[in-house]
Amino acid sequence: MAYRRVAMLKTPALFREYVAGLGIELPFDENIESGPAAPLAQPYTLPNGFTIGNRWCILPMEGWDGTLDGRPSELTIRRWQRFGLSGARLIFGGEATAVRHDGRANPNQLLINEETLPDLARLREALVAAHVNNFGPRSADSLYIGLQLTHSGRFSRPNGKKLEPWILYHHPVLDRKFGIPPDYPVMSDDQIERLIEDFAAAARRAQRAGFHFVDVKHCHGYLGHEFLSAVDRPGKYGGSFENRTRFLREAVAAIRAAAPGLEIAVRLSAFDFVPFRPGPDGVGTPESWGEGPYRWAFGGDGTGVGLDLTEPKMFLDLLVQLGISLVCITAGSPYYVPHIQRPALFPPSDGYRPPEDPLVGVARQIAVTAELKRHRPELAVVGSGYTYLQEWLPHVAQHTVRAGQTDFVGLGRMVLAYPELPADSLAGRPLQRKRICRTFSDCTTAPRNYLVSGCYPLDEFYKARPEAEVLEKLKKPEVTR
Repeated sequence: MAYRRVAMLKTPALFREYVAGLGIELPFDENIESGPAAPLAQPYTLPNGFTIGNRWCILPMEGWDGTLDGRPSELTIRRWQRFGLSGARLIFGGEATAVRHDGRANPNQLLINEETLPDLARLREALVAAHVNNFGPRSADSLYIGLQLTHSGRFSRPNGKKLEPWILYHHPVLDRKFGIPPDYPVMSDDQIERLIEDFAAAARRAQRAGFHFVDVKHCHGYLGHEFLSAVDRPGKYGGSFENRTRFLREAVAAIRAAAPGLEIAVRLSAFDFVPFRPGPDGVGTPESWGEGPYRWAFGGDGTGVGLDLTEPKMFLDLLVQLGISLVCITAGSPYYVPHIQRPALFPPSDGYRPPEDPLVGVARQIAVTAELKRHRPELAVVGSGYTYLQEWLPHVAQHTVRAGQTDFVGLGRMVLAYPELPADSLAGRPLQRKRICRTFSDCTTAPRNYLVSGCYPLDEFYKARPEAEVLEKLKKPEVTR
């Protein structure tokens, strides 16, 4: 566990030397450009003619801070206002929003229906108003805002702490890990078809609320992602690649029929690993799955910890065939393999210590995104996994965009602590080091313990909340800073 903290790699030479010692490729630009000619300031015009004002993107997250009936709270509004003042011109979903109650990942997740629709519209308006107040009215013309639509599948907890899963097949590891019995019912084809109708109705409402696009979520172990690994499911929604992508094809057709003119995007976990668990020393180690290759990792090579991008490339081919031009690349799931999905030095309370230097996980996501971008250069691609780069984030972000490895750089956890990072970078201002996310994972530990998510270590607003004291008592004693 002799991983060096990124904050200690204070010069390009030190960063370059340390990265080389890890045996990975993580190129960066030593100097950050500012002004209209800077790579990250360049506009991007989508096939539909909309021009997004720059290459920074805000990724969708879950705040665990909506109301029990699915409306945004004051905390949700505050977070979206901070998205607006970030300076990023692409908002990729903003928040994971359930298309119906039983698909909520927690009892406070946003929910889209007729009753919550006016509140979601006001949430979007609050983001736009904050952006305009900081960057002027013309800036809103190049602000592209989507809403992520989801059903949480086997990770649904709509009514409290109890898991109320919807599963597509019985997973040899996840069933055991999360206590799903062998006779637990599998979602039927008829139930899937009704869910597709719910996605279409939700998309129509999102259009009425003023969103430019919806993200049909296919990542992080939720239901859309589970379709892609349903190799053991019989019938028309499992087995072959064609069947495992039928949900996407039918959802896209239903959305376009219900909401003509609404754009569709997809956030995709382009690769996955076997679930990990804490070993005797607290370091993550792969779970056992029995004999034969590990077949339930979309984008995996059968070893449980390796990559095969054949099917992810086929998925991107399908997006092109469907006329979908915007895709966000991520990986794995925070529930069972967080170190490949959001690399961090400090684990959440229910996690494990990283089995690799987190920079290895960052480099893996960047490399996969670059390979997929090369495969389908006509797609507008958003990269993820940059937060752990900390001070070096703009340097690597600028390089990846300039080199054509991605079109947009997405930020998640970082904007909870430091939403103005994109704006500071674009303006040539030095980064505010005391606000840079150090991946302490409190924003994950809090919701794992049914508290609202936020940056408790760095955001004075959350430091002062009563949850901060509760959180300190809940964290594992061996997790130190």
